[in-house]
Amino acid sequence: MTSLSGYAGRPGRDRQGDEPRLLADLDEDGRNAAFGRLQARLPDVWRSMRLNEADESVVVVPSVSLDRVNARAGAVNQAMEERYLFLLLLLRQPRLRMVYVTSGPVDPAIVEYYLALLSGVIPSHAKARLSMVSVGDLTPRPLSEKLLERPRLLADIAALVPNPRRSHLVPYTTTTLERDLAIELGIPMYGADPRHLALGTKSGCRKLFDESGVTYPVGFEDLSSLDDIVTALSELRTRRPDASVAMVKLNEGVSGSGNAVVDLSRLPGPGSSDERAALLERVHTMELEGRTVTHETYLAKFQQKGGIVEERIVGDEVLSPSVQLRITPMGELEVLSTHDQILGGPTGQSYLGCTFPAAPGYARLITDEAKAIGARLAELGVLGRFAVDFVVVRNEGAWTAYAIEVNLRKGGTTHPFLTLQFLTDGRYHGDTGLFTTPGGREKHLMATDHLEDPNLRGLRVDDLFDIVARTGLHFDPASGTGVVFHMISSVTEAGRVGMTAVGDSAQQARQVYDRAERILLAEALAAIAPRPVRA
Repeated sequence: MTSLSGYAGRPGRDRQGDEPRLLADLDEDGRNAAFGRLQARLPDVWRSMRLNEADESVVVVPSVSLDRVNARAGAVNQAMEERYLFLLLLLRQPRLRMVYVTSGPVDPAIVEYYLALLSGVIPSHAKARLSMVSVGDLTPRPLSEKLLERPRLLADIAALVPNPRRSHLVPYTTTTLERDLAIELGIPMYGADPRHLALGTKSGCRKLFDESGVTYPVGFEDLSSLDDIVTALSELRTRRPDASVAMVKLNEGVSGSGNAVVDLSRLPGPGSSDERAALLERVHTMELEGRTVTHETYLAKFQQKGGIVEERIVGDEVLSPSVQLRITPMGELEVLSTHDQILGGPTGQSYLGCTFPAAPGYARLITDEAKAIGARLAELGVLGRFAVDFVVVRNEGAWTAYAIEVNLRKGGTTHPFLTLQFLTDGRYHGDTGLFTTPGGREKHLMATDHLEDPNLRGLRVDDLFDIVARTGLHFDPASGTGVVFHMISSVTEAGRVGMTAVGDSAQQARQVYDRAERILLAEALAAIAPRPVRA
């Protein structure tokens, strides 16, 4: 396993031209043209995957290049980048080489933990084909931004790619930062072109849903001011006189952090002379999902980035499932999975975890709606993995699905599902809504990124692995059940860790999850218990 760190040095280059050029010399049109030439190679790369070619490689850059209302601490940023270390399981392909880049060094014990999950592969052989690259910069900024500041490090990473024509970039998000990174490295990127990112904003989603012919909440998009919000709320009340609550959402809010809830109860009648003043007051006191965000900060961000206002779906039973899909470089649309999201936070809109697969009562309903949206995205030339979030409501026994968001990136449901898929070689069947192994064994999971408790800070990484070994929490390949941990490095500093619990049924997956949580919290409590003074 190779380990690198680097610093600013040689300038970036457009490796597709005959003459080397600085990235800074290319305007947006020039960068998009260079990126387009790289992406034209992706179908050939895709076709050659898993053919056991000696010079195949991937470069993983799990940069969370998204606009967030709440800034993350460096330890959590690092853990989010390590969340995709499950991709090390791809090294079961005996000739594949991988370059995995993070802001800070990854504890070797964490790398060994994932390599030990490989079935039928000698861990040392896999380790020899893995290059872990650390920037050495834990500031709370996107990893891709840090890399682009360091051309010499980028040159070192490019040198680790044995054949650029059999390699591709695997990002978390696909902004212009990742586009520029692909250009610098001279390899195509498996992900949506940044020019399509507007489709994944809250305003863009609403337009996409309309074009796709699916059901979505009544509301208004392309708003950019406090006045726009108040006007939209007034119009919403005219269209939905019985609405008691509305949503305000930032265009680029992530995991619910850009959402706010406005109370519409006990207001002057729609269209009345004093309605607008009353609505303005409600907006200034709306409940924000971001725990550390002020109303002033939120409204300033809304003016900068824009957003939407829409009705909040209510009913006898309201749940939040999602569908994960992908569009391959060949233009094929594939349904990958369905999940039920576990939400929390002040207004119940922050993503905490998921269960898989989604409940059968509405799995087919949301799949059909998601396929219609995916077909439209394919028509528009979108590429890569994406997820469609829904709100489903049951009234009088019947389910209705409302599309609410499209994430043109990997998300919180990606790593649990792919971990399960890589460990079991199973697949999801859209017709039955079930996931089965090659032997026909049904599998379910329950996962979280937010097992959080202050007492967990009493544990070190090695302590966590000791607990796993002593208590039998480790994933057992023979039974196909157990726990896989992620975001491990944040346990000591942030008191937080993630985990995916796998079972043969939804009930068993929950039991495995609950047992793991119970053991971990008990061990954490024991770790911080005072010890007798020896003096």
